[in-house]
Amino acid sequence: MKVVLDSLSKRFPPRGKKGKEVIAVNNFSFEIPHGKLVGLLGPSGCGKSTLLNLICGLYKPTEGEIFFGDETVSELAPEKRGVGMVFQSYALYPHLSVLQNIIFPLENLKGKDKLSKEEMKKRAYEVARLVQIEELMDRRPSELSGGQQQRVAIARALVKMPRVLLLDEPLSNLDARLRLQTREEIRRIQRETGITTVFVTHDQEEAMSICDLIVVMKDGLLQQIGKPQEVYDDPINLFVAKFLGTPPICTFDGEIKDGKLYIGKQEVMSPFDLPDKKVYVGVRPEGFVPEECGKFICTLSALEVMGRDVSLVMQNENAHTDKFRAIVDSDMPIDTTKTTVSLSLKRNKVFLFDKETEERVY
Repeated sequence: MKVVLDSLSKRFPPRGKKGKEVIAVNNFSFEIPHGKLVGLLGPSGCGKSTLLNLICGLYKPTEGEIFFGDETVSELAPEKRGVGMVFQSYALYPHLSVLQNIIFPLENLKGKDKLSKEEMKKRAYEVARLVQIEELMDRRPSELSGGQQQRVAIARALVKMPRVLLLDEPLSNLDARLRLQTREEIRRIQRETGITTVFVTHDQEEAMSICDLIVVMKDGLLQQIGKPQEVYDDPINLFVAKFLGTPPICTFDGEIKDGKLYIGKQEVMSPFDLPDKKVYVGVRPEGFVPEECGKFICTLSALEVMGRDVSLVMQNENAHTDKFRAIVDSDMPIDTTKTTVSLSLKRNKVFLFDKETEERVY
């Protein structure tokens, strides 16, 4: 099911006489392709959960339209949209068994959609096998681990055979190892079912690892849409560049002068077909190459061995943070007796941003 958001906005009224109107989603237009897993990504308060609730029908848009296929659903009640919703808290009924929790949405079906008890049980076991919890059907939620509860919540959403599956930060309550395992399961389930899925998260690593497309948001505004690797390699502005990547991108005050790029007084790269101007320079951590002939000189604070890679913790007076990291191969020789390190920069890992607009200029 293709989902189209057309000039969608959601504004909340001010609280009190001196309060200001809150614009949670601002003129948002985007097409979610049929059968794809799309991640809504951004910091807390950027409007991603509000956008999910608009798609679900829990909120009505202030402006704009929502289409499922060619059908507008902006005025439809949530239960008539054919969506499955998985909440951050799972929202399982503690007094019901796993089987009863999964079946519960089917008990509210009426008319031609109403199912017999045998049909409901059959469908519940079908989705339970899909999420691999069929041996847990007689247990109560309190007898399950966090990962198992998460699977029950997904099964309950899938049992209705929804047109669209919506996941609101479903992994935030799990520990690190379980998060990794469960996000792989979500990717597998989505591929097997082919259901158009929207996944809300503030964790860029989660979004980049399992999503077909990511939608980066800030303050209710759409920043960039694309395949995860494409957005990482080609950020449209400084915000997107900073938000994606672990460790984060390293940023510096720089200047284009006579076709050459300077960070402080050090000429670090040329040529550049750009007019002379002050810029912000962003360099991905993997974009630094330690070389004796390197033109970018930084203070070496520490060296962290991570097995396959080595992290150089460095300082530079023109950096925007007190310390920043470069990631290099562990077999690359680093002279730790020196207090400074000479670096060359990989051109495809260097991004330049306008100082006023923060839009990318190279």
